[in-house]
Amino acid sequence: MKTSAICLISGFLAFASLGPVRADPAASAPSAAPVTITGAEADEAIRKADAFLSSAQTMVGDFVQNNADGRQSEGRIYIQKPGRLRFEYASPATLDVIADGNEVAVNDRRLKTQDKYRLSQTPLKFLLQDKIDLKADTQILNVLKTPDEVMILLDDRTTFGGTSRIRLIFDAQTFHLNRWQVRDPQGYETLVTLYNVDLQQKPDPKLFKISSLDQAKK
Repeated sequence: MKTSAICLISGFLAFASLGPVRADPAASAPSAAPVTITGAEADEAIRKADAFLSSAQTMVGDFVQNNADGRQSEGRIYIQKPGRLRFEYASPATLDVIADGNEVAVNDRRLKTQDKYRLSQTPLKFLLQDKIDLKADTQILNVLKTPDEVMILLDDRTTFGGTSRIRLIFDAQTFHLNRWQVRDPQGYETLVTLYNVDLQQKPDPKLFKISSLDQAKK
């Protein structure tokens, strides 16, 4: 469990105890090949990404997670800036990930175990910092676009275990964050897709309370 928790934090949410293999609808849908953009167009895309990520002070929604082995899980996401987050997985997964502004806890509801990490060691800054500056906080490798989406590929060298490579994928019109993909320092890849997102609802503060058995929500 300790190894799984470390992989989960360094790759956002990568762990082995997921549900059965299911097809990813987004992966099977036809889409145009992304085209690299540079210069002023790329700078403008990064500026819009920074603006959305900085303005989204709260978030409540659903997520679907796809791992490199083809397994899929889903659940609810809650964010309250600065620094507070909860990923709450639906059955059969048994893990919750809770950030209280200082630490991140990985709770296994079935095993009644908990692993903690410093928030600064996780690649969560683009979700949890008040002000986002991707150029200053990370190394941007490439900016790409399709008719529907804009993708920013970057390296975060401050994460647990080494550098994590992150792909942020935004709606091309609204620049709302649609999904992200992370390759952790061990090479494990995880894709998280958001839907039913509400940027106005304020989560219950109890959701972000870390206790030994996570009594914030059962």
